[in-house]
Amino acid sequence: MPGSDLTVRTLQLGIGAGFVVCFAYPLMAFVPLPRLAVITLAACFGPALAVASYGLCKMLDLDAPRISSRLGMLLNALAGALFTAMVLVQLAVHYSLEGEKASRQVIAIWLGLDVAWDAYIGLGTLCFALAMLRHPRFGRLFAWPGLAVAVAMLALNFYSFPTPPGEAGLVDLGPAVGLWYLLVTIQIWRSLAWARERSSLGAS
Repeated sequence: MPGSDLTVRTLQLGIGAGFVVCFAYPLMAFVPLPRLAVITLAACFGPALAVASYGLCKMLDLDAPRISSRLGMLLNALAGALFTAMVLVQLAVHYSLEGEKASRQVIAIWLGLDVAWDAYIGLGTLCFALAMLRHPRFGRLFAWPGLAVAVAMLALNFYSFPTPPGEAGLVDLGPAVGLWYLLVTIQIWRSLAWARERSSLGAS
């Protein structure tokens, strides 16, 4: 069925973008990369997150269309734009100062963007986790950890504002959210045969 093939290709594109997202952040954070590589990863992160979220929404809606999955896709796409803006602002300041220390006022700009990114990705994760509760390929095994890490991330960021939780002596839950999305991406990959069958039934 042409519709079935299109659905699977969309999911495959989302899986590829999901892996880009899950590995781009640790590469930028922990691996010393050339300037152009860091800028490229930062610029690609936002669009990749939007594509991955579209794929996840498509996967979830194969069971039944859900408002929460659509909201998750929208919020995550906005989160990706905020993340790219935050990192590119940091890099622009860093490269323009040429080793000098940035002022508190300039640092406050990207701290605000950092919290905005966390707020949107936290809310997007919350919506996606809600959409997974009754999904046959995710269910509570994925939903409850997603809900827990999303709520905790939002609470910690709002409590420590404007200082990020990791710098305020609290826990940075960013890696936990990234790990959750990595497991979700792998589960979509494992569910491609189910998705093909489901979309074929819907098209018939």
